[in-house]
Amino acid sequence: MSQKLQKNLGLAAALSTVIGMVIGGGVFFKPQAVYTLTGGAPGLGILAWVIAGILTITAGLTAAEVSAAIPKTGGMMVYIEEIYGKKLGMLTGWMQSVLFFPATIAAIAVMFGNQTVLLLGLNENLIIPITICTVLFISVLNTFGSKTSGIIQTVATVAKLVPLVIIIVFGFIKGSGANPITTPIVAEGLSPMSVIGQVLIAILFAYDGWINVGAIAGEMKNPGKDLPKAIVGGLSITMAVYIAINLAYLWVLPANEIAQFANPASAVATVIFGDMGGKVVTVGILISVFGCINGYLLTGPRVLYTLGQQKSIPGYKTVGALNRNDVPANATLIMGVLSSLYALSGQFNLLSDLSMFAVWSFYVLTFIGVIILRKKQPDLHRPYKVPMYPIIPLIAIAGGLFVVLNQLLFAGMTNTLVSLGGVVVTLIGLPLYSIAQKQAAKEENHNDLDKIA
Repeated sequence: MSQKLQKNLGLAAALSTVIGMVIGGGVFFKPQAVYTLTGGAPGLGILAWVIAGILTITAGLTAAEVSAAIPKTGGMMVYIEEIYGKKLGMLTGWMQSVLFFPATIAAIAVMFGNQTVLLLGLNENLIIPITICTVLFISVLNTFGSKTSGIIQTVATVAKLVPLVIIIVFGFIKGSGANPITTPIVAEGLSPMSVIGQVLIAILFAYDGWINVGAIAGEMKNPGKDLPKAIVGGLSITMAVYIAINLAYLWVLPANEIAQFANPASAVATVIFGDMGGKVVTVGILISVFGCINGYLLTGPRVLYTLGQQKSIPGYKTVGALNRNDVPANATLIMGVLSSLYALSGQFNLLSDLSMFAVWSFYVLTFIGVIILRKKQPDLHRPYKVPMYPIIPLIAIAGGLFVVLNQLLFAGMTNTLVSLGGVVVTLIGLPLYSIAQKQAAKEENHNDLDKIA
């Protein structure tokens, strides 16, 4: 009976799931980084929202084939383990646990602290304490059970849509529309090719979440027909919303002014509605961002918990334990503390770029995995196949490689060092895996001896 219930997801429900998974806090804060990188010019910024959207659609269409063909819980870590073996699967989970989730949580929390201080007119020295207290508070909330987390997510989903709609509608009604939108492409002295990679990695942060889309294949009535429509439709709607709000920003303020504000949405709302209106929109954004942090602290620790369950990291008994609410509380608190350490940097853009570099390296492996699986297991049951194979996977692979290599080699010394640091932290997972496996083998030997005794 339950399996029949799981197969009741139609196209409309799948569409809204895709949109809900992807639209987050990035669209409110990333325009500052984008227009800073373009030297205050709007053209490349608007174009990059389109390019990143198309890349995300090809990525979603490609990865969905793997997740539909390997319908196991655990997401990307499981897909990569299935295609490339246990060690690379473990490294995927390790990267997500120590880089992607903590850096993402820290980045969003830094912006939460920043906006709270601005909203309440507090001293700037309080940004980091507020940021860390928020992360730890949400971490503790998530140890009480999934019902609490679910309520926060519902409220936050409504909260993120309200500022988006208000700014898009009133931005076009009340904005002057006198600012340039498509020209210049970049400021004088800059080359579009020199900054496009960094602009894309900034924007991809706002599009992240699409990797989870394939997980709904098992609940769909007709995934082969409806899943590609849901992915293309859902991500196209997301892209349209993102482009519309960025046009609305430019309708009200020029790109070189947007580059001055950490929260362009609040700045635009203040111009449209005055100080009080700007504050009301900021409150909506803060609730949305609180929900984003909660969402990542709900899902991220499950990956760390799985590593513990698989005995893949030292201290696996602690990490892989559930509390009396059937929640991986230890994994949640560990991730909360790790996120707080990242948050000490106070660098929203640096942290979000690090999380995107780390995760896109493994996304590319997932896209390549589609081609490997087609060759190795041609008879594997695929409820959904990526359309226009192999063109769409190849676009996803090429786009992903461009973003990752650009961040590693051509994005300036700071980004290169941070990215290299990310590579080193990821690779540390291998010796840790080896230690954990030896520990597990010793334990098994002891248990066998005890049984004999």
